[in-house]
Formats: sequence, structure tokens, C-alpha cells
Amino acid sequence: MNLQVVTALAAAVDAKDKYTNGHSARVAEYSRMIAARCGYSEPDQDEIYMMGLLHDIGKIGVPDGVINKTSRLSEEENKIIQKHPVSGSSILESIKENPNLAVAARWHHECYDGSGYPDGIAGEEIPEKVRIIAVADAYDAMTSRRNYRNVMPQNTVLEELHRGIGTQFDPKFAKVMIELIEEDRDYRMREK
Repeated sequence: MNLQVVTALAAAVDAKDKYTNGHSARVAEYSRMIAARCGYSEPDQDEIYMMGLLHDIGKIGVPDGVINKTSRLSEEENKIIQKHPVSGSSILESIKENPNLAVAARWHHECYDGSGYPDGIAGEEIPEKVRIIAVADAYDAMTSRRNYRNVMPQNTVLEELHRGIGTQFDPKFAKVMIELIEEDRDYRMREK
């Protein structure tokens, strides 16, 4: 698939949410960094990058009033947001050349301990490349401005990643992300 088309689609999703502009590109880049550190081949790194770019494509169907709400989401609004993985998977499943795009969109909010959504799968049931994206996605969420808070301090992000090892995150990939953060002494890996 043409990288320019994928990048344009990711930018369209990010533009919908004024607080997470650039999110998809950062998730894609962090995912590639984790994959490279784990010894993935260049083609696998490229695939993970594309998966990261399109992981949130389902947000295109979330109403603007929900996605850009400046206060806490209601239970009903939370349910609407939690539908974006299934919507994203539906959008991408027609791309037969790379079925992993739809897989990443569907399962990037699954947790290692099975407490995630939409399907509640756990551990090795979650494809390895998606487990990488899940860590990168959570990292970017913490290191980006949100409508309700600023960028989190780097030490707080590290604490959250440590706390999520084995529950929210695959231990292997969380530890690699932690290594990357610890090497980023100037805290450059974040929304600018």
C-alpha cells in the first residue's frame, strides 16, 4: 500500500481530534523503534509502522462532540469511543494485501491480562505486532497534550509503564519502551 495514502488517512484521523494531532505518526515511529530494538527485519518494521499509522482509523466515525469534549466523558460517550477499534477493523478489512492493518485497528486496546477491549483477549492471543503498538500508543497518550491535561512528566510515564508490565502491556515490549525512554534524557520523544 502506498505510504503517502496511508499517511494521508492517518492525518485525516488526527485532524479530527485537535488534541492528538500527530498521534498516529508518533505511535508508528515509536512502534518501529521498539521493533528495531527487538531485531525485527526492515519489512516487518515497515509493516508495524503502517499498522501504527492506521491503528486509530475507526475514530473517523466518532462524533466530534465526543472526541473533542473538554470534560470527562460520560459512560455512554465512553462506550462510543470504545467502538472505534471495531469500526477501524471494518474499514481496513477490505485491504487484503495486509490483513494486519485491520488486526491492529481492532486489538490495539486489548490488555496483556485480558482486561482490554473490544474482545477481551490476552497474552499471546494478541498478535505480537499489536502488542508493540499497544505500548507505543499508551506511551504517546501519556506524552501528548490532552484536552484535560498537559504532557505527563517523564518519570511519571516511566512509573505508569512499570506499573502496567504484565497487566496492560506485554512485559518484553514494555521493557524495551522503558529502555528507549531512559535513553531519551532530554525527553525529546513526546509531542512538541
